[in-house]
Amino acid sequence: MRHGRVREPARILVVGGGYVGMYTALRLQKKLKPELRSGVVEIVVVTPDPYMTYQPFLPEAAAGSISPRHVVVSLRSVLGHCQVIVGEAVSVDHAKRTVSYTTLASKDEGTGPATLTYDELVLAPGSVSRTLPVPGLAEYGIGFKTVEEAVGLRNHVIEQLDIASSTRDPAVRDAALTFVFVGGGYAGVEALGELEDMARYAAKYYHNVKPQDLKWILVEASDRILPEVGPEMGEYTIRELRGRNVDLRLGTRLESCENRTAVLSDGSRFPTRTVVWTAGVKPSPLLAATDLPLTGRGRLRCTAALAVDGAPHAWGAGDAAAVPDVTAGAPGKECAPNAQHAVRQARTLADNIAASLRGQALTDYEHAYVGSVASLGLHKGVAHVYGRKLKGYPAWFMHRVYHLSRVPTVNRKARVLTEWTLSALFKREIVSLGSLERPRAEFELAAGTVPPPDPSAPPAGGPKN
Repeated sequence: MRHGRVREPARILVVGGGYVGMYTALRLQKKLKPELRSGVVEIVVVTPDPYMTYQPFLPEAAAGSISPRHVVVSLRSVLGHCQVIVGEAVSVDHAKRTVSYTTLASKDEGTGPATLTYDELVLAPGSVSRTLPVPGLAEYGIGFKTVEEAVGLRNHVIEQLDIASSTRDPAVRDAALTFVFVGGGYAGVEALGELEDMARYAAKYYHNVKPQDLKWILVEASDRILPEVGPEMGEYTIRELRGRNVDLRLGTRLESCENRTAVLSDGSRFPTRTVVWTAGVKPSPLLAATDLPLTGRGRLRCTAALAVDGAPHAWGAGDAAAVPDVTAGAPGKECAPNAQHAVRQARTLADNIAASLRGQALTDYEHAYVGSVASLGLHKGVAHVYGRKLKGYPAWFMHRVYHLSRVPTVNRKARVLTEWTLSALFKREIVSLGSLERPRAEFELAAGTVPPPDPSAPPAGGPKN
């Protein structure tokens, strides 16, 4: 019985199609197979994108080592026993067990957000880029959290080589060949490492651009990079990047990037056409539009069983949830908001929802963090796993093996492995498809509806707020 009126299936509503959303729904399909067949239970997934992005592969997609379509997994293809709604959840009223959401058709319908009721709620909207009020950032910054941004950044970097090769203005050339990355975590270091490797390779095809002409700058507000791999491997990464002529500015902040000039807190000024912002993430704004309990940092307050504390029939995990780390040995510690925990939490979360529906006991999430791996470009990497420290080729190989084992579906694993094999046998592709950002631009120009593009216009692909 739902709402005491009509006998209907118990609806499990999953908000979000990222790691937690997809893996939870995938496991629920398996755990609740009898209930789904008999119609006692139904699973609905509301997600803004019809695919899950495997984010650890974004740097390789940006470098061209993996095709962008192999970095994503179609939710409809893997969640065959779920109803997938491509829409944006805008608010949650857990007291009434309802979620308001918009779809791609909402604007044309003119009816406003639709409402969906539920019996069990899995709130997993993930995180968004954490931006700061830096002058010029909204106009010129480029994010690195989605596959669209990764493809756009690859096209943008190659276009800068084309600009530098064709211009007669030394100032334009210098700005085109200067690339500023803000943030020394996984996203920033891996993206810079892969793109620097790709651009250095591409430069040999330009008659008047040499690899040493490219200027790569990494800006990090703290005094270290890649804290997840430990101080020793972090120091190795610094030496490795500096050996590739990367200018590392530790203990430094981006003060402004107005007028295509990056101004740093140490007083340095760099004319540049590329500012990549990877300085952390924050919980999805959706969480603030709910009546569920949140922590001081805006994340869902959850129990070790991944239930929202004080809100029966609501569950959370991943970036959006503050989950106690029962392996830490000290109270108050929380699981890190990373992919390693998210994938494993989804498994426990699905098992606990199934147990709750069947009146069985719940299980606490328990997983000791095993370590981290990071790629610094082709055949280069760092790793700190199970207490062992690796660098160079062994760490890079471990990075690929680990993520190949974690990317979902056998089909996706086979495609990624095939691409890696082919890329080892043949040369890199260095073609820029910048028109992907505006596929109708040429037709609009031919139709006379828009003026020719302004070469000085800011690049597409700014960070999402």
